[in-house]
Amino acid sequence: MPELPEVETIARGLANAVTGKTVASVAVTMAKIAIAPAGESFQEALTGETIAAVGRRGKYVVLELASGRRLAVHLRMTGRLIVQAPGYSEPYPYTHVRVSFTDGSALSFADVRQFGRMRLLPAGDPWDADGGVEPLSKGFTSEAFVSMLDGRRTPIKTFLLDQSRIAGVGNIYACEALWEAGIRPSRPAHKITKPARRRLHGAVRDVLQRAIAARGTSVDDYVDAEGLRGGYQNQLAVYGRLGEPCPRCGKPIVRTVLGQRGTWWCRGCQK
Repeated sequence: MPELPEVETIARGLANAVTGKTVASVAVTMAKIAIAPAGESFQEALTGETIAAVGRRGKYVVLELASGRRLAVHLRMTGRLIVQAPGYSEPYPYTHVRVSFTDGSALSFADVRQFGRMRLLPAGDPWDADGGVEPLSKGFTSEAFVSMLDGRRTPIKTFLLDQSRIAGVGNIYACEALWEAGIRPSRPAHKITKPARRRLHGAVRDVLQRAIAARGTSVDDYVDAEGLRGGYQNQLAVYGRLGEPCPRCGKPIVRTVLGQRGTWWCRGCQK
């Protein structure tokens, strides 16, 4: 599933490619993927709208519409948002929603496994009110993070994946940040010392920023809005590297299951 760096990369690509464009028509071949407010047609409601801006909230790509409405897109496991230039010859494979613009270009939502969703939201809809703090925002301070862990008995990796606490961090970057901070993934959050909490706070931000600079991690299906792979998979320290030597201490990377999620870490330097 695309995480914050991948979604941020896609959002930035879409902002450059579709901002200011007006929707000429919308084709939906799988109704469950395109969701509109009750009593409205997704195709009719979106047709005629102009894309005012494109951004991100957690793991969602958010298209701001000139009417004040928003189109929130969750890619889930295999979803892709692909921009096709004017004159494209055929739809992108596995496209279930195609938004065509008046200049002849199109935005295709493709999803092999069909878990992704596009949701058209009324103006002012508080759809993201339960989402956690953005880890690259000014609100995600070291002291705020230190306080967040007080009294939390859940394993620290599970805590990092809780989208109601911190928005956008997923399995890849939780594993990488915990390795960078030298913290065992299963350690109860409240037992982590304050210096280690501050170290982890910095590691989360550092890993996410480096991954964004590399345009995301392509270990499965992820590609950006141009259909191009990211590059951070070449910098991963532990994720997906079972049995390989730890870049820091040389001991083999192990994989355990924590909270039903595969977890890669180093027994030698994550205490």
